[in-house]
Amino acid sequence: MAEPKNEDFLDDIATAEAEELADELMDISEEELELDALRAERDDYKDKFMRALADAENLRKRSDKARRDAEQYGGSKLARDMLPVYDNMKRALDAATDEQKEVAAGLLEGVELTMRALKDVFHKHGIEVITPEVGDRFDPNVHEAMFEAPVPGTKAGDIIQVSAEGFMLHDRLLRPAQVGVSSTPAS
Repeated sequence: MAEPKNEDFLDDIATAEAEELADELMDISEEELELDALRAERDDYKDKFMRALADAENLRKRSDKARRDAEQYGGSKLARDMLPVYDNMKRALDAATDEQKEVAAGLLEGVELTMRALKDVFHKHGIEVITPEVGDRFDPNVHEAMFEAPVPGTKAGDIIQVSAEGFMLHDRLLRPAQVGVSSTPAS
């Protein structure tokens, strides 16, 4: 019988090693693919987690702001409803003549004390009175022009009459001061 050639034997070993190496590479590439898929899934979950964390933080900030706004401005409707009470009490005190002050001193004192208590409550809750003076400049941010009239000795935009005081709740306007404004043209 003929002996196999050494070269054929070496070729068989090389082929076997190549097949074994190919199997190992196949296993490695399958493991690599699986590992890459797991990394992608991990990165996706990490991204979702970071977004959820950011959303939770934004929600916390929004709810904190909403809570602060509710604390500061939650009573604005009640405050707005109380403004006519203030106006009427002020008109009553302003309308009292010296003779009436002597005759009804106790009554007027009670109204003044009530007015002072109302102002204290307003101040306690951040409500400030806007009291423009005749001659001040009209500011559309805090004043409402009820009428315009040419008045000698004034400039256009000067306040010539105050009809009602205005009110601010912290940094928000509750009601603008109602004023008359000069429309005298510049000469």
